[in-house]
Amino acid sequence: MGRLDGKVILLSAAAQGIGRATAIAFAKEGAKVIATDINETKLRELEKYPGIQIRVLDVTQREQIENLAKEIGRIDVLCNIAGFVHHGTVLECEEQDWNFTMNLNVRSMYLMIKTFLPMMLKQKSGNIINMSSVASSIKGVVNRFVYSTSKAAVIGLTKSVAADFIEQGIRCNCVCPGTVDTPSLQERIQAQPNPEQALKDFLARQKTGRMATAEEVAHLFVYLASDEVSMG
Repeated sequence: MGRLDGKVILLSAAAQGIGRATAIAFAKEGAKVIATDINETKLRELEKYPGIQIRVLDVTQREQIENLAKEIGRIDVLCNIAGFVHHGTVLECEEQDWNFTMNLNVRSMYLMIKTFLPMMLKQKSGNIINMSSVASSIKGVVNRFVYSTSKAAVIGLTKSVAADFIEQGIRCNCVCPGTVDTPSLQERIQAQPNPEQALKDFLARQKTGRMATAEEVAHLFVYLASDEVSMG
């Protein structure tokens, strides 16, 4: 018996990092997982895990999302994980950086929830889990202007959906981790003028002396996806 037996779970950004670890963790707990991403090559690596099926999906494209919804028919848990981290202050954030970040980090969640929430309301149960960050309304972090702004918006979005639909059997929560060691983070570190110093700077901010792993964050998603949190 798994903690998620019989649940149909849809998640985005499943090709690597937190999304990949979460998809695997869900499947190991007995869920039927629909793992989506724009990176089909990396996504196919998940097909070897029992319980996981893959779909190529750009979560910024309404038509693609609606077509997937018609194909699926039913989901119990929606996990919005897709996101992008821009490095810089407000003075280093160009308008295209702002638009891209807000489109991927916030608008995509709006599109996914707006498409799949009616299914959940029809079945009178559902669970939405959004990826936010400690870099948000929780804490100011240097050189994360538009990223922190977008993740603060995710917290507001999550609270609003939760307040509107909790009485109709819908739960909505968000996960707000600190720095997580993922392929995306390693790419950003290597893109810095001094990667070695950039790594030291990241580690210096961690009170535990290390970064979190994707698998540790995946445990949070499993918990929130389970019926162990049925009250909120």
